[in-house]
Amino acid sequence: MSNLVKGKARTKRQLKRRPLGLIAVILAWSLAMGGLLSLATTAHSATPASEIGTVDVVPAQYQLGKQLYLENCATCHIALPPEVLPSQTWRNLLQDSQHYGAQLTPLIDPPRILVWRYLSTFSRVQLKEEATPYRVNSSRYFQALHPQVDLPSPVKIGSCVSCHPSARDFNFRHLTAEWEGK
Repeated sequence: MSNLVKGKARTKRQLKRRPLGLIAVILAWSLAMGGLLSLATTAHSATPASEIGTVDVVPAQYQLGKQLYLENCATCHIALPPEVLPSQTWRNLLQDSQHYGAQLTPLIDPPRILVWRYLSTFSRVQLKEEATPYRVNSSRYFQALHPQVDLPSPVKIGSCVSCHPSARDFNFRHLTAEWEGK
């Protein structure tokens, strides 16, 4: 057999092997990258989820606002996570001395500003055509956070404890056994 024919035969074999080798390299690379991304996304945060309590982790720059919010609101009723009402509701509540039939002394600056920064950062946007909800059961965010939950009518803030036994401690992640697995 001539060298020309042998060279062509060798080239065909090399071409047949290359796609398989290339596929093997791509597969190995994909698996390695997927494994690394999986480790990176499931890495434990500095604050364990069991200690977070609210829906979102609160960074250090908002901790004082959260603390002031809890000191001023959770002394009379269960403090709601900012996520369940739109920002406009929280703004109106902070500015109004009439609070659901009770006369309150409004917060003054700088505590009011700190509380507002916390609430506005973690609350939701209100749609332009949407009425400002002042009750949790009329908030679309509250309803979105409670799919498949047959809510009592009317929803009262005190009834949160029936599903969230740690709600008085501002921990809405801990659920009763009935809801834990759902």
